[in-house]
Amino acid sequence: MKSLTKQQRISAFAATAALLVAGITAGTATAGSSAEDSGMRAGATAMKLSAAQKTALIKKADTAKVKAADAKALGLGSKEELRVKDVVKNKDGATHVRYARTFDGMPVLGGDLVVHKSKSGEHTGVTKGTKADVAVSTKGVKASAKPATPKAKGSKAPRQVVFALEGKPVLAWETVEGGTQKSGAPNQLHVITDAKTGKKIFEFQGIHEADGTGASMYSGEVQLTTDGADGKFTLSDASRGGSKTTNLENGESGDGKDFTDEDNKWGTGKPEDAQTAAVDAHYGAMQTWDFFKDVFKREGIAGDGKGAPSRVHYGDNYVNAFWDDSCFCMTYGDGEGNKAPLTSLDVAAHEMSHGVTSTTAGLVYAGESGGLNEATSDIFAAATEFHAPENKEDVADFLVGEEIDINGDGTPLRYMDKPSKDGNSLDEWSDQAGDVDVHYSSGIANHWFFLMSMGSGKSEKNGVEYDSPTSDGSTIEGIGITKAQEIWFKALTENMTENTDYKAAREATVKASNDLFGADSAETKAVEAAWTAVAVK
Repeated sequence: MKSLTKQQRISAFAATAALLVAGITAGTATAGSSAEDSGMRAGATAMKLSAAQKTALIKKADTAKVKAADAKALGLGSKEELRVKDVVKNKDGATHVRYARTFDGMPVLGGDLVVHKSKSGEHTGVTKGTKADVAVSTKGVKASAKPATPKAKGSKAPRQVVFALEGKPVLAWETVEGGTQKSGAPNQLHVITDAKTGKKIFEFQGIHEADGTGASMYSGEVQLTTDGADGKFTLSDASRGGSKTTNLENGESGDGKDFTDEDNKWGTGKPEDAQTAAVDAHYGAMQTWDFFKDVFKREGIAGDGKGAPSRVHYGDNYVNAFWDDSCFCMTYGDGEGNKAPLTSLDVAAHEMSHGVTSTTAGLVYAGESGGLNEATSDIFAAATEFHAPENKEDVADFLVGEEIDINGDGTPLRYMDKPSKDGNSLDEWSDQAGDVDVHYSSGIANHWFFLMSMGSGKSEKNGVEYDSPTSDGSTIEGIGITKAQEIWFKALTENMTENTDYKAAREATVKASNDLFGADSAETKAVEAAWTAVAVK
């Protein structure tokens, strides 16, 4: 695969700053109507589970007896084993058990599957990452085909895997190359090579980053949940799984140093004050947590009740922010000249949503699945903005990076109503979509989500005007962001797998809508019409 330029890798936004904060968070209400009064089948939505209940549910599903029964029902071979990754339980008692798969002890990349069960435990269906039989032979494997361990810091020795993300499953080596990317972000490039020929067959990046060039900070006054007492407060949030925000002090590793404050009033809104970036980061983590909990009953990014750390002041003049699965944390640079920390709300929600994707569908960060991965983060970033407390200085919208002027002319980085307005993103699908940088192929799903939420043609929300076209000239009636985000989340967590492409995403969202609203519902018809409007059929 060809390498990408810095401009091609641009995925995000950057900074606004928050000012004074209080020690106690004000409650927020979920935007939009409830499931009961919107026509949604409440029983098909996820049940609220405590961390202990979630752990117990996974433990129950991860027993040898249950896994053996599921493997038998699926017709898996004797060398195949299942490992529970996640379990979603709906209010009607139905469960969706997400499994990773191994073959002869080797991880199967793209072998993940979701087993759907009724309240009584009967199988009602299965969603598979690959429909091919996972059976590979070691015959013909040569020692010379095994790649060397990369020398860069943070690299990992090759491990043998079954590669099933594309086509017929093959025996392969997965090597993780460490070091640093050209943008300055840590590198976790997963390179897949054929175990028989040594030829590279696939690669994907483990660090999901957001490039920017810096921006002015503008957010207004926000409230933060902190810890401590008079004289020594810290940016720790026990009410959100122990989330905390720390100071890397321009370092590039470690957990960072705790921020402390005497009067619990943080930052000045100016980048020269080290607390200002921390205010935005902490606020972003709070709002992202609240969005997933309030809307989807998911506590924490991984759904395990644990907070995800945020680290600010990474590196020197670092114009970037990134999510890292290995530490399950968010990291923010200070931008151009260390004067524009990349800590705005949409950055936080976008990047932390990568963690939600990695612990659910696990959409591989390459090809069409990579575009869907990026779109998921844009979708939930927009949804988080609409769920957060009203901010007249940074209104909720369907624009990406609208506050940062990354282009230098006052325009947003990305537009969900017409993605091609940024000069790179795709408005609609074509057979070349899988070859486009994931930050631009994401435009297809972003456009679908806008059409689902707002409809086609001219519209306005919170004073922001939109004009969304369709590829077939059709007119789409939006169903609102509340229903659209429910459909996307249910599809992501129950019906998508590591190598889901756009066609499969259509199938996954149709199934999700059928479950939530009914097969002949106006919502399902809107799902299908919106996909057709972006040329996904």
